[in-house]
Amino acid sequence: MKRILITGGSGTVGTAFIKKYYDTFKFYNYSRNETHIAKLKQNYPHVENFIGDVCDLTRLINVFEQIQPDIVIHAAALKHVNLAEENPTAAVEVNVNGSHNVVQASIRANVPLTIGISTDKACDPDSIYGYTKRIMERMFMEHSNKKTKFICTRFANVAGSNGSVIPFWKNLAEQNSPLKLTSTSMNRLMFSKEVAAELILKAYHYTCIIDESFILSNIMKTVNMLDLAHVISDKSPTIVGLRPGEKLNETLISKKELSYTKVKGNYVFIFNTPQSSKDNLKHEHSSLTAEKMSADELKKLIE
Repeated sequence: MKRILITGGSGTVGTAFIKKYYDTFKFYNYSRNETHIAKLKQNYPHVENFIGDVCDLTRLINVFEQIQPDIVIHAAALKHVNLAEENPTAAVEVNVNGSHNVVQASIRANVPLTIGISTDKACDPDSIYGYTKRIMERMFMEHSNKKTKFICTRFANVAGSNGSVIPFWKNLAEQNSPLKLTSTSMNRLMFSKEVAAELILKAYHYTCIIDESFILSNIMKTVNMLDLAHVISDKSPTIVGLRPGEKLNETLISKKELSYTKVKGNYVFIFNTPQSSKDNLKHEHSSLTAEKMSADELKKLIE
């Protein structure tokens, strides 16, 4: 049974991956939130937990060398756009320096594969969070080699993740309060925690047949946030306006990346080098261009 170490494993993505593949791998969690760690341990007692911060290189190296993982999933990050805008130093420390520490620890421990969790906000970034994740993507692809591979998955918005809009809105609806909506024109690419977990595993499987580093994403559907609000609550939402770093639409794969892409079914690879034009994604994939989710799909996503 392969050993998987997840940084930030007690967060939304790490927990979703552990839940889906609990009986397939031996899991180790490295994270700093004591409350989340205790909950993870209660629900998944066979997961071994290490309390630590990715900013602490000495601790990180010690844990990596102690575990000798076959795969590292780097999910630890400062993820909230507005908090990153207000605290850029902390965002850089965790998302850039912390990611570099993970790279160093993986190389030191000869980890065969390290998978970084990135975001659509890293594509044509316009926020501190987006810039830090873009740097992480480039850093991982730079350090990848045959002995210690580094790849990334690029997510859109994971429905129901900690601090995300769906649980926040559901809580407001339960209190009979109007939902707070940035704009009626705001759209977001969204997918479930289960699909996010599947994307990570798919990335792992593809490293067995692809030698070079890549970023893996998939074709996702878009959600109009006003439509989502109407599914959650009958009340008219309160329009609050864009916060610093926010966009009305977000791009998962940009026009300038198209020549570096290869499409395989519902999955899209982004490489460091140009690919055959016949395999390229033909159009930018964004929340403005993607297929729209139906009302039934929105209900299923919320559930």
